[in-house]
Amino acid sequence: MKIYTKTGDKGTTSLFGGTRVPKYHLRIESYGTVDELNSYIGLIRDQNLDSSLKKILTKIQSDLFTLGAMLATPPEKEVLKSGKERLNIPKINNSSIQFLEDEIDLMNNSLPQMTHFVLPGGHQTVSFCHIARCVCRRAERLSVALNEEEPIHNTVLMYLNRLSDYLFVLARKLTQDLQAEEIKWIPEKL
Repeated sequence: MKIYTKTGDKGTTSLFGGTRVPKYHLRIESYGTVDELNSYIGLIRDQNLDSSLKKILTKIQSDLFTLGAMLATPPEKEVLKSGKERLNIPKINNSSIQFLEDEIDLMNNSLPQMTHFVLPGGHQTVSFCHIARCVCRRAERLSVALNEEEPIHNTVLMYLNRLSDYLFVLARKLTQDLQAEEIKWIPEKL
C-alpha cells in the first residue's frame, strides 16, 4: 500500500464508498478528532501501567478505529448494491458501551466519593488522561453536529460519551494508584 496517493493535493478526500468531500467537512473533522483521541490513548498506554490496563486501552483503541470507520461511511454508502454492508467489521454496539460502563464501575468502586470538581493534573499520566478526555468531548460535539446534518449510528454518540466518562474515572484511579494529589476545585469567595 503506497502512503502517498496525491489524490488529496487539492484539498479533498474520499469517504468510504468513494464520495469526495473537502478536508474540512464535518465528517472528516469528526473522525479526524477520533483519530487524535486514539493517539492520546496510545500515549496513555505507553506509560508505566499494569498489563491489564494496557490491554483495556488497546481494546479501546481498536474500538476507536471501528468508530472512525463508521463515521467515515456516509449513510447512503453503508450498504453495497449487493445488499452486503460496506464495512465488513463488527460495529460499535451496546456491548461496546457496556464494556466501558463495567470498567468505570470497577474503578469507581475503589475511589472515594467525589464531592467537588477536580482540577486536571497531579501526575503526567493523569494529565494525559484529562487531555484525552477533552479531545473525546470535542469528538463527541463534532459527531453530534454531524448527526444533525447526516444521521450517524446512535451507538457512536453513546460510546464517545461513555468513553469521556471512562477517561475521567481513569484519571482519578491513576491519581490514587500513583499516590498523586487530587486537587479539588473550590471557587474563591467573593
